[in-house]
Amino acid sequence: MAEPEPQLLLAVGLIEKDTNGDALWVWCYPSVTAELRSLLLRKCCLTDENKLLHTFVFGQYKRSWFYITTVEVQDSPALKKVTHFSIVLMAKDFNPEKYAAFTRILCRIYLKHGSPVKMMESYIAVLTKGICQSEENGSFLSKDFDARKAYLAGSIKDIVAQFGMETVILYTALMLKKRIVVYHPRIEAIQEFTRTLPALVWHRQDWSILHSYVHLNEEEVEALKACTGYIAGFTDSEVNSRQDLYDVYVNLADSEITISPVVKEAMTMGKLHKEIGQLIVQSAEDPEKSDSQVIKDISLKTKEILATLASLTEASDGSEKPTLNSEALKQKRFPPATENFLFHLAAAEQMLKI
Repeated sequence: MAEPEPQLLLAVGLIEKDTNGDALWVWCYPSVTAELRSLLLRKCCLTDENKLLHTFVFGQYKRSWFYITTVEVQDSPALKKVTHFSIVLMAKDFNPEKYAAFTRILCRIYLKHGSPVKMMESYIAVLTKGICQSEENGSFLSKDFDARKAYLAGSIKDIVAQFGMETVILYTALMLKKRIVVYHPRIEAIQEFTRTLPALVWHRQDWSILHSYVHLNEEEVEALKACTGYIAGFTDSEVNSRQDLYDVYVNLADSEITISPVVKEAMTMGKLHKEIGQLIVQSAEDPEKSDSQVIKDISLKTKEILATLASLTEASDGSEKPTLNSEALKQKRFPPATENFLFHLAAAEQMLKI
């Protein structure tokens, strides 16, 4: 027997926009809380008048991922009173390509049958067997979508092409587990950019820091503030004035990065940062190198830095994590910005004695 897949799917839901222009939460399985329902209505593009149709959006809220595919209904005999609908999947893992593929199949099923029952059958098949097959709607196999592939799907080269040496600011902020807010009016641009950033700190392979679609809504903002470091994407330009939400602000539309005064000291750039910045730019501008090779180059440099840090630690009394020996760090006589960075990195990696 093959090992059963870990249960990653949490729920499936359906939102419809009818001929009166009302967007309503129509159906879900097994269940979705009222709080989540209002969040998902906000995320699907059907509740905003005159807004563009976003075929696919994804994001995270309180440790659950949501994936929403929206389609316009054209001559479907099964759905006479519906102009558009969104299929929502809630899941535990970050894998946009996987859930985009699965929601597309569910959309085709719903367009054809106009009843959630058939969708539920496919959902349960994927939940229990990791596969759903049908002649006319296409087939889907969970195993085809490896998490690593999802981690590598974005383009670091595109980010470096846009920000050049300033990419090192993003790298430093991520290494130090700072709060990064990214603004762009187009959600697609935000999603593509933000999903790539965690790859700059590949050694952590942690995409739980990604909140790629946040509204300036009280519950969402509170949930975000409960996280230590994060990457949060907003399409509302007002987020610029919300200095309580970011250490580093990226205006993706204007290609500008701003460091908040609060973290100026921790983020002081020096010789080491210049070295890292040059390495990132050289690697990314090499036409022979793929995105994953660029990530590897950056990751090797990160390992070097972490090894330097490890050489300055001592085993602490009975606790499993070694802590930074500040004396050893001072004796090395690193340039001030490097010493400062290593000290703050030790803090981020929880290697400081409190």
